[in-house]
Amino acid sequence: MNSKTFGKKAIDFYLGLKRPINFPAKIVIINPYEEAAVREVTKSFYNKFFNDENKRVFIFGINPGRFGSGLTGINFTDPVALGKYCEIQNDLGNKRELSSQFVYEIINAFGVKNFYSKFFISAIYPLAILKDGKNYNFYDDKGIYKYLKPQIISYIKEQIEFGANDKLVISLGKKNFLYLKEINDEIKIFKRIEFLEHPRFIMQYRRKKLDDFIKKYMKLLNSV
Repeated sequence: MNSKTFGKKAIDFYLGLKRPINFPAKIVIINPYEEAAVREVTKSFYNKFFNDENKRVFIFGINPGRFGSGLTGINFTDPVALGKYCEIQNDLGNKRELSSQFVYEIINAFGVKNFYSKFFISAIYPLAILKDGKNYNFYDDKGIYKYLKPQIISYIKEQIEFGANDKLVISLGKKNFLYLKEINDEIKIFKRIEFLEHPRFIMQYRRKKLDDFIKKYMKLLNSV
């Protein structure tokens, strides 16, 4: 019997995502996988780096930003990183995203193929959320979080089936960690949760200590 690869499961998941209905006014959900170009990029990326049945340590961000995976469909990967480092050519623009720039400092230190053979970067909520045209976090409004929580739990459970190493999950962002812990306490999948400062926070507010944060990331990821 042939099993689906990690990559094929991921492709099926992302290309099957639907925007929720009856969302509050001023809140916009972006589903990049509705775009044909993003669907092709998603297939190329997961077939290239995840064409196996190996388990990986999951790294969860919050939800996609409009200039990163909100454009490309690949978590923490803006169009420039997608072409330059992943060597997947695309016509999705040349916008750089702060989070993507930091994350690819880490990924390049491992080597792109080596990194993705060990880790899977995702998001607690997999679609981009905007309010008044700006990035918005799923936890910024308690009502929105309550509305999305059943979907979030369902999406996490689906992603675990790609092939998760249940010994450890990593949260990007301390507040994100608190929500991931709450969810994990309910569904009881991961044995241990660690957090690292969010890449955007580092790039926007702590750039002078960039090398220190890179070392912190590398220390945890190398310990896996």
